[in-house]
Amino acid sequence: MKKSREDDAPEAASPRGTTENLAAEPDPCLRSDLSSIGSDSEINGFTNGDQKIDKYGFVGGAQYTGDLQNEVPPEVLRQRESKWLDMLNSWDKWMAKKHKKVKLRCQKGIPPSLRGRAWQYLSGSKVKMEQNHGRFDEMDQSPGDPTWLDVIERDLHRQFPFHEMFIARGGHGQQDLYRVLKAYTIYRPEEGYCQAQAPIAAVLLMHMPAEQAFWCLVQICEKYLPGYYSAGLEAIQLDGEIFFALLRKVSPVAHKHLNKYKIDPILYMTEWFMCAFSRTLPWVSVLRIWDMFFCEGVKVIFRVGLILLKHTLGSSDKLKKCQGQYETMEKLRNIDPRYMQDGFLVREIIELPITEREVEKEHLIQLKKWKDKHGDLKYQPPPRLHGAKAINEAEPHSHKALVQMPSIVVHSPAVSPDSGSNSKKKKDKKNSKGKNKEKKHNKKGETVEPVANGSAPDETNRILKGEQNVPQPDIAEELNQSLLKKDSQLQSEQSLSSEETEQDTYL
Repeated sequence: MKKSREDDAPEAASPRGTTENLAAEPDPCLRSDLSSIGSDSEINGFTNGDQKIDKYGFVGGAQYTGDLQNEVPPEVLRQRESKWLDMLNSWDKWMAKKHKKVKLRCQKGIPPSLRGRAWQYLSGSKVKMEQNHGRFDEMDQSPGDPTWLDVIERDLHRQFPFHEMFIARGGHGQQDLYRVLKAYTIYRPEEGYCQAQAPIAAVLLMHMPAEQAFWCLVQICEKYLPGYYSAGLEAIQLDGEIFFALLRKVSPVAHKHLNKYKIDPILYMTEWFMCAFSRTLPWVSVLRIWDMFFCEGVKVIFRVGLILLKHTLGSSDKLKKCQGQYETMEKLRNIDPRYMQDGFLVREIIELPITEREVEKEHLIQLKKWKDKHGDLKYQPPPRLHGAKAINEAEPHSHKALVQMPSIVVHSPAVSPDSGSNSKKKKDKKNSKGKNKEKKHNKKGETVEPVANGSAPDETNRILKGEQNVPQPDIAEELNQSLLKKDSQLQSEQSLSSEETEQDTYL
């Protein structure tokens, strides 16, 4: 039996880790019961064996997809996988020169087999993790703040209870979710834990191991949605005002209706934005939107919300049954499934002309209004970066120092091929030292340096006669050393260029 979306919605009224509005917790001893599928399933109205596990790991609930009718043909999927592998193996080049192509391929949908890896590359979490090698293990072994840990434990079984990873109390999915959320409270103790982080982390864990999921969560919290999960929730309230201002441009009818009944944006868009629609839309749509979100940034989340309001409340006919605040909120909790399908949403997202420039322009306007009304923000989050390209440009990937390791190493020979052995040169120089010493002044009284062995006889005579007062170097020796140096540099450059083409410089 399927569970309605209302039952599956998170507790938006208390997103900062409070639990007063939540149902009473079962005995904590049940957390250690790895065979408690019945306890999770029965609470949510699911009986083992009613439905099969779908391709995404769901056994029921609102996210269950069943047998998809419009799946990508296998041959097309293989082609996309090949293209994505090529991009991931030359990521710096693609981000620098072919970002539009990356964006287009994200809009088409990342192949499921490479989605987790692609999200890490798009968000920059791959580099972040390598820059903090061993940091997650240290935080994982740290005891953490007991206050936050207690709240986290109470939230574990609420995250996608119909997914095979999280269906069992104390199972590996819940354990990894606990590790990731606990690590974040240690990594950012000033923020701590927010309930809306749990579904974000759970989606990441469905696609990557715990350490990778943690650093991806860090990037979302710091780069894509900065300040969303901090105390006071000022950032999400500010974005609510931005969202409502943009709605006036996209759908004046919907804007007027919501304003008429004084329905504040925080009442309906908190769950959408803070959970990145992971608890609202069908699962295929969630994945497609996240692909675009990681590539293009928060404007994708804004666009999705604007599209849902436009098609739900954007005409007089659709507002006939929404004559009041309660009816309108019910309408927004039960949006027509047609408007939530991935094909429809992706087309609308691409066509909706809301850019990051407009978002930032409206941000400045609303920030000024906020300061006039409430004063300065209590929490100053870092600047928001709009997608993979902005993150890549703002924080260039730190490559390891390139060490010259040519395939052919040319050492300076002990015996010069053109001028004989060094020992012979030293001996000749010693023999000529006495002769040149007494002739260290020319006819004009100018000092003349000893002539290097190997100079042409005529050149020596000219120097000694004072016809040229600038000592001439050993031309043959200088040419030989120059050729050796150039040959060594050429070998090094060839080796480095070969090494860079074979290895991913991003990694």
